[in-house]
Amino acid sequence: MQRVLLIIGGGIAAYKAPELVRQLRSRDLAVRCLMTAAAEQFVSPLSLASVSGDKVYENLFDLTDEAEMGHIQLSRDADIILVAPATADLMAKAAQGLANDLASTSLLATDKKIIMAPAMNVRMWQHEATQRNLSQLIADGVSIIGPEEGDMACGEFGPGRMSEPQTIAAATAAALAGRAPDGGTDKTLSGRKFLVTAGPTHEPIDPVRYIANRSSGKQGYAIAAALAARGAEVHLVSGPTALAAPQGVHMARVETAREMLAAAQAVLPVDGAVMTAAVADWRPSDCDAQKIKKNGDAPAPLSLTENPDILATLAAAGKNRPALLIGFAAETENIEAHATAKLAKKKCDWIVANNVGAESGIVGGVMGGDTNAISLICATERKPSVENFDIMSKHEVATLLSDRMAAHFAAAKSKGKTE
Repeated sequence: MQRVLLIIGGGIAAYKAPELVRQLRSRDLAVRCLMTAAAEQFVSPLSLASVSGDKVYENLFDLTDEAEMGHIQLSRDADIILVAPATADLMAKAAQGLANDLASTSLLATDKKIIMAPAMNVRMWQHEATQRNLSQLIADGVSIIGPEEGDMACGEFGPGRMSEPQTIAAATAAALAGRAPDGGTDKTLSGRKFLVTAGPTHEPIDPVRYIANRSSGKQGYAIAAALAARGAEVHLVSGPTALAAPQGVHMARVETAREMLAAAQAVLPVDGAVMTAAVADWRPSDCDAQKIKKNGDAPAPLSLTENPDILATLAAAGKNRPALLIGFAAETENIEAHATAKLAKKKCDWIVANNVGAESGIVGGVMGGDTNAISLICATERKPSVENFDIMSKHEVATLLSDRMAAHFAAAKSKGKTE
């Protein structure tokens, strides 16, 4: 059984640690917990010992702990180290190589993969020092999960909230599953080039208002990260989101549908394209140079112009058409029928249909959430094949799709095809 060393930092999100331990153990992972002194103000060692079934480590200078499991061995005994919540303090210590307590010492002494799930006040997250530390950690090979945007315990709103335990556990299990028996990383997509689009587009009405779809970009970013982890060269074209660029991914940020199309075309040719972006179908025919003011009369009608169809445009790109073109269909009713019709109309190879309606069974909804309910519909010579999947985290969806894409290209190569 693979072992996770869970380092729990001293933030309010530490109260989620017992649920995170449960989520990890439900994936057949052994969990050993290490707490900072501040973490004990939010969750008790006894609670963590109960759910993990293992001793909880707290003090660098505990002679018994050092005799039984020294801090060096503690970090080496794990298959992966997960820091959740990763506070600004813990991130700073790790980035600068400081080691003055058990948590920071273990991070510096390890030779294993490290994953961090940041959690802090929005201003702390956006501070230049934190962003410098984040960049250094990514450069050092640390994987970052989140943070998410939402309401804070302090009453503010913005990025800084720790990702949900299910999402973190899924990403941790995926990182462990991507490790080959010899300790190397699964690079089955090495030499392949992918385009991924993500997030919404904003179509301006005036300098203040815009038309958009409800999309956080989380699913597209997770797919880009999963493909990069498999060794692919990944180009992510993203509409406006609050997410940090995934590690090892080439990033282009855009605002409108026309900008997204131009950025996507600039990346071609590619082996595969995964079009997760929720592109606005229409844009205002004219964008006012100044903010439109209310004058007591009825508002003027808003004239709309159809936006370019990015998926259909790539499907008709001739020699530049991606060898594997995957679209997404966000539907609220007749999910399979609407998605199958889109597959034929847009002339793509696969469609990932996701139920974004109230009856999806996902608490809080798919849009902006951490979970998804999908069906994978693939074009065949006869009728399209359909696979339905249970609700899973968006990281698990990304792993599933990257597995299928790797298998697709491996099969094509074995048949002697050039794709």
